[in-house]
Amino acid sequence: MWLSPLTQVAASLALALGSPTVAPTEARLAIATRPAALSSDSAALRRARAVDSLFARWHRPDSPGASVAVIYDGEVVHAKGYGMASLEHGVPNQPHTVFDIASVSKQFGAFAIALLEADGRLALDDDVRKYVPDLPDFGHAITVRHLVHHTSGLRDWPGTLRMGGWSSEDVMSFEQILRMAYSQKTLNFKPNDEHAYSNTGYNVMAEIVQRVAGKSFRQFTEERIFRPLGMTRTHFHDDHREVVRNMAESYAPDREGNRGYLHVTSNLTALASSSLFTTVEDLAKWVRNFETAEVGGRRVIEAMHRRGVLNAGDTIPYAFGQSKGQYRGAETWSHGGSWAGYRSVLTRYPAHRFAVIILGNTADMAPGTLANSIADIYLGNRLGQAVAQSRTPDPANQAAPWHPTVAELREFVGEYRSDELDTSWHIRLVDGKLVSSHFRLGDSPFLPVTKDQFRSQGPGGELTFQRDRRGRITGFVSNSVRIRHFLFRRVGN
Repeated sequence: MWLSPLTQVAASLALALGSPTVAPTEARLAIATRPAALSSDSAALRRARAVDSLFARWHRPDSPGASVAVIYDGEVVHAKGYGMASLEHGVPNQPHTVFDIASVSKQFGAFAIALLEADGRLALDDDVRKYVPDLPDFGHAITVRHLVHHTSGLRDWPGTLRMGGWSSEDVMSFEQILRMAYSQKTLNFKPNDEHAYSNTGYNVMAEIVQRVAGKSFRQFTEERIFRPLGMTRTHFHDDHREVVRNMAESYAPDREGNRGYLHVTSNLTALASSSLFTTVEDLAKWVRNFETAEVGGRRVIEAMHRRGVLNAGDTIPYAFGQSKGQYRGAETWSHGGSWAGYRSVLTRYPAHRFAVIILGNTADMAPGTLANSIADIYLGNRLGQAVAQSRTPDPANQAAPWHPTVAELREFVGEYRSDELDTSWHIRLVDGKLVSSHFRLGDSPFLPVTKDQFRSQGPGGELTFQRDRRGRITGFVSNSVRIRHFLFRRVGN
């Protein structure tokens, strides 16, 4: 088999690093994978080696890893797999390996909404209940635009279901997520007052697409996005039992033993917010569409970059499944993903016609940082100086100002129930400390913060207990970044 000079060098480096004994697979794109001039350029070889070095720690036969694609001036200049797609079967990651890309899926959910808006079949300022009347009337209209920009106030389902006793490895169906949304009684905040990430909002978007289009979300995206772009290995995974060929398995390091990596199960179906299965080869075609507008046209591509504006007039970084940012002075449009052991990022640097796609299958990978490191390799001095980021002290690491006695803690012991979650927490006193017990979650310690306020070391975030006029505890309210105002009422005395 003939190998290009770049592949020969990469293969030699892989062997030197103790990587799988298979030769790295070239990108098998219908489009050219790299400019001819770049293939024989020594600078291109140096870049390839530098990218390889970033993934060297995973590029072994006993480690999961990633597939990577680099797009420069409209061409894929680097497409390669690192580490293993399946440790059980000894299958390496390759450019055509399929990954669950988690929240990078959101830009496709947003694109589906933008297509329907361009078709005149919905308006972004329509009340969501026009299409999904099952969603409660919260006293304030939630619009489609609010869902797109994460300004709806809808509680995020991962934390919500966790509080209800769900594990991330449980079967979580699209229908179950929607039922959770339909059972909510309050919002995190008045719609469009704030920007707070909500996977739930994107799942409601998928339901809107299904009802407006009159077909499944998977079918709509296949017909309107993936098939026209030639993304033949891409689909929204709407049945967790479906067998997918060339699929990367999900792993995480064994933090408590010497078994290397452990398999992490994913049984999730969260359409539009997650659950897109694809490859770096297919995503390279998606990236090119931001320039060519072959699918959707200029109107939709422009909409994809239209950021949200809050009620107070502040423009947020988030647009349609993408966040606007900057790296070393260069504008970026990016989104990352994290679910089970999958880690992903798609970052575009439009002014440089440059993009990086990293799809990983191990929880010990930070693709966003790696993407910027790849930009350093290819763009070099065309970028500005790096700016040091200041860190704000984490209040969780500060000493608690309240030190309740055991007698004071005994007041909080009891059973507390949430009707919204249809679940109960039992608060007990164990070795002089409060813990919450749930038959599925086990025990989670409470750390005192201020009078009647605790921080849960498990689900729940900040817990503020409520009292009646006689000073008796009647319940508590749970608040965290993405889920707020959850009321648990005390049962009995």
